[in-house]
Amino acid sequence: MHFVAISINHRTADVTLREQVAFRDDALRLAHEDLYETKAILENVILSTCNRTEVYAIVDQVHTGRYYIQRFLARSFGFEVDDIKDMSEVKVGDDAVEHLLRVTSGLDSIVLGETQILGQMRDAFFLAQNTGTTGTIFNHLFKQAITFAKKAHSETDIADNAVSVSYAAVELAKKVFGKLKSKHAVVIGAGEMGELSLLNLLGSGISNVTIVNRTLSKAKILAEKHNVSYDSLSALPSLLETTDIVISSTSAEDYIITNSMVKTISETRKLDSLVLIDIAVPRDIEPGIDAITNIFNYDVDDLKDLVDANLRERQLAAETIAGQIPEEIDSHNEWVNMLGVVPVIRALREKAMNIQAETMESIDRKLPDLSERERKVISKHTKSIINQMLKDPIKQAKELSTDKKSNEKLELFQNIFDIEAEDPYKAVKERKKEKELSVRHIFSFE
Repeated sequence: MHFVAISINHRTADVTLREQVAFRDDALRLAHEDLYETKAILENVILSTCNRTEVYAIVDQVHTGRYYIQRFLARSFGFEVDDIKDMSEVKVGDDAVEHLLRVTSGLDSIVLGETQILGQMRDAFFLAQNTGTTGTIFNHLFKQAITFAKKAHSETDIADNAVSVSYAAVELAKKVFGKLKSKHAVVIGAGEMGELSLLNLLGSGISNVTIVNRTLSKAKILAEKHNVSYDSLSALPSLLETTDIVISSTSAEDYIITNSMVKTISETRKLDSLVLIDIAVPRDIEPGIDAITNIFNYDVDDLKDLVDANLRERQLAAETIAGQIPEEIDSHNEWVNMLGVVPVIRALREKAMNIQAETMESIDRKLPDLSERERKVISKHTKSIINQMLKDPIKQAKELSTDKKSNEKLELFQNIFDIEAEDPYKAVKERKKEKELSVRHIFSFE
């Protein structure tokens, strides 16, 4: 059994290509099933997001498994296999485990340390599990990766430092007000940056948000999409009298908010704080407004300083998390190696207990007049003898789990005791073999 991870991500393919190899949500279950039916695949999980499409698989042979995964991706999206090879990276064994841990904890994301990928990985695993394409190894490994990522985020606070301008804008507002839930925010501009700002405000707990835009219809579309209010640009002066936070991101040539406008409303607002955050270039908010009492005005340069400082903090946290990954890999390998030992020990115990049962049957035939108590005493002592005899061999078998040549030595162990450990993937392999033979028969001319 081998672990293979094939990844198409922001490092290996541009956004145009990534868009072409992304599975639709409604197609993912069928994709899991199709891949699982593919030759050499014993377990599989498919992760598909806006920035990456990845296939994680347990395969019986590395080269065969890798090829069939790449072929599966090629057929799914109308590419040649060589095209998929060119736009993907392949990880095997420990490297695949490391990749999974890095992706799940946000160390491989475009935005370092982002937490969204953790939820996406969890959903991908649960879907695969519900579909029936995971088994013993992945059920353990993905839970380990998810637990590791949660722990990494909580212990390092890697995701608490804003590294996007729109997110940093909301973080600045938090520095002034603390909790934002009860605040009223105005977003000026209904473009991409405006929507990102809106999403970050909503994510911070603010529900009272008004979209303001020069073209009212665009403001209406964005507002209805996210269930918030909207208004025209002409309503801005009156909105400023009651709002707490303003984030502006238009492409206007002139200032949207001027000194005179703020001076006028500052008398009405009295001592209430107003946070103005200008993420537009050229600026939407006239400089010098922050000279007015309780008015806080930030532009993109202020945000950039915050983003740069936070990025450095994230990088330090990422280094800490990365340093913990080797231990996680060792832990996984120990578990997998022990997983190979367990069936051997089980087979040895079963053989020994069968011998004991046969012995008791022989005793019953030869000594039919034994009382029930006498029989129980004999059975108990014969089992005790067997357990004592098995103690050292079982101990030796467990120690083989950490041996570099554990597979070869476990095979020798089985030969010595004339036992055969059950293959956990026996049923899957037999079903696929029967399917392959059936297909061959259908297309034969015999």
